[in-house]
Amino acid sequence: MPPKSQVQTFINPQLFNRMTRLLVGGLIVCLGLWIIAGVIHLGYMLYLALIGEWSHEAEKMIVDAVIILAILELVRTLQSYLELGRVKVTLILDAALVVLIGELISLWYREYTALEVLLSLAVIVLLTLLRILTARFSPETLTAE
Repeated sequence: MPPKSQVQTFINPQLFNRMTRLLVGGLIVCLGLWIIAGVIHLGYMLYLALIGEWSHEAEKMIVDAVIILAILELVRTLQSYLELGRVKVTLILDAALVVLIGELISLWYREYTALEVLLSLAVIVLLTLLRILTARFSPETLTAE
C-alpha cells in the first residue's frame, strides 16, 4: 500500500466541503419553512379549539408544538455543523430528548401500559445523564479549565 501522501482521493476535499455546506444550508431553509407551516397550522388548530371541542384539539396542539421544538433542535445541530465543521453530541442528545419527551406526552392521550411509560422514562433519564456527561466533558469546557 502506498504512503498516505500518494493515495489518490476521488473528490477534492474543498469541493466536498462546499457541497456539504450547500446541502446543509438548503436543509436548514426547508426546516425553517416547515416550522413556519407548523406555526400557521397551530394557529388554525387554536381557532378550531376555540369553536369546537377544546380538549381534543389541545392534544394535537401539544404534540405539534413538541414536534416544532424538535425541528428547532435539528436546526441548531445543523447550524453547529456549519459553524464548527462538526456536530456536537450535546445538540443531538437535546433533539432526541425533545422527541422522546413528546412521545411521553402523547402517551398521556392514548391507551398505554405501565411498561411503555417506564421504558420511555428510563430512556429519557439515560439520555439526560448522557447529556450531563457530554456537557461536563466537552472539549470546550475541558480547555477552559
